Amino acid sequence: MKISPIIYILFIVQLLYNNTLLKAQESQDENIESPLEKNIKKGFRLGLYVGSYFPNQYTASIYDGYGFDIDGNKNNWDNSLMNQKINMEYGGYGFAGQPDQIALALNVDPQTGWTFNESDMPVNMRYSPSFLIGLNTIYSVDFKNAILFNINLAKLNVGGGFTITTPQQGSSTQINDRIKTFAIKGFEQRMLLQFGYQRILGDNEKANIFVEGGLHLTITKFDKNEILINNLKIDLTSYYNQVAYSSALLVRKPIGAGLGVFAGIGTNLSFNPKFTLQILYSPTYERINIGLNPRLKLQNAIGLRAYYNI
Repeated sequence: MKISPIIYILFIVQLLYNNTLLKAQESQDENIESPLEKNIKKGFRLGLYVGSYFPNQYTASIYDGYGFDIDGNKNNWDNSLMNQKINMEYGGYGFAGQPDQIALALNVDPQTGWTFNESDMPVNMRYSPSFLIGLNTIYSVDFKNAILFNINLAKLNVGGGFTITTPQQGSSTQINDRIKTFAIKGFEQRMLLQFGYQRILGDNEKANIFVEGGLHLTITKFDKNEILINNLKIDLTSYYNQVAYSSALLVRKPIGAGLGVFAGIGTNLSFNPKFTLQILYSPTYERINIGLNPRLKLQNAIGLRAYYNI
């Protein structure tokens, strides 16, 4: 039987919590003072986080140039953003007297000199790693146990390619010489909200391993989709939210929130009672709730967190 990763993470969090209760009781009974107590005191600390975010590729395909209709369903080829923009608007097929800006960008004869159809649509969209920055807060119940609340932000870039078939050049008979590849890009914003528990595992005064885990909420916004045909940049989403246009592109930009869990492991460096530095790896099991059939998927981040005891 296959067990979901979320079960593993919740099991680890519960195990750490039970271990904390046991250790706290043992420490109280034995009345042992840890060297770590010199640098970590009970109370509230405010922190900044800077790191790298490695998104799962599952939702990258929503930036493949099709777009979504007013009901949130993916457009078919006829109503796709790229067909409407490349062929109908910039290619001049949908508007009488409209200049063929695609031909000008390709340096070919207008309309009869190039073709773009469904087989040319992107199929290889991928996210790039991005920066992750945020405001992280912590309340230390004692020198080893703490409650976390984090707000982290990421702006993601998605990239891929599409093709346009151009006329045969000179004496060349190769079909590959006629197929030109161009770039398509997507832009996405994510806000990551985390509420959970952190446990320091060692007793060293300066450096110790720590673990953390808890609930994770991801708010995701489809920001932008654009293509570049040589020097011609086309914003595929330029009609979004503009009710004055009666167009197939008249839809809202997808936005959604999804609940998941997070975990973390790293090194806690306590220099003095006022300042703490943490280096951590943080996997998250997130639901990116935009597009079709959103699912919980594993994302990863590594970063540096600095706390100041206020």
